[in-house]
Amino acid sequence: MGDFDFDVISRSWVYLFQTGMAFTLQLTALAMVGGILLGTLLAMMRLSSNRALSLVASSYVNLIRSIPLVLVIFWFYFLVPYIAAWVIGADEPVKVGGFTSALITFIMFEAAYYCEIMRSGIQSIPRGQVWAGQALGMNYWQSMSNIVLPQAFRNMIPVLLTQTIVLFQDVSLVYVLSIPDFVGAASKVAQRDGRLVEMYVFVAVVYFVLCFSLSLLVKRLHQRVAIIR
Repeated sequence: MGDFDFDVISRSWVYLFQTGMAFTLQLTALAMVGGILLGTLLAMMRLSSNRALSLVASSYVNLIRSIPLVLVIFWFYFLVPYIAAWVIGADEPVKVGGFTSALITFIMFEAAYYCEIMRSGIQSIPRGQVWAGQALGMNYWQSMSNIVLPQAFRNMIPVLLTQTIVLFQDVSLVYVLSIPDFVGAASKVAQRDGRLVEMYVFVAVVYFVLCFSLSLLVKRLHQRVAIIR
């Protein structure tokens, strides 16, 4: 540790947090919201009595969960411009951008995992409540949105937050696309100053402190929810 340069950390931490961590948190938040919304829709489709809807949702979830995330990131980064051009009938690939491509990737990938969390939460609600909603004249979607989902969300909050912590860690994979997230920003500083050890140790410490602290908060929240129930 005699050659460990703490000065490079003190010189660059503002840049790392203002540029890198801000990007990481923004992408995490947007992907979480989009993933939960799409995951909820997929969960309702999987639990639907319509076998076609259930099959489509199940196939999507099983496919996504069987593919490495980094491979999905590459797929969307290179394929989305061509898919967008095909949709709008353009002659050349549409310039989507790294952020948009990464956001689409994480929403669609995380939705498969949020779907299974949502499905488990929905199934934890007694089936009789759905029948009660139908007895009041509600259809399947109305019963889910007005009766089941509000209760299921409360049960699932700790697990959803835990998956979001995993998402926060997974966002670092956009580094392979040279996008300046927290890891990417640290890599730039490390390459510029020739201090790879210092930068990557600092990144590891920051991730550990944040994720461990959030995990403790989720654990306390889970205990509170359990007591209330």
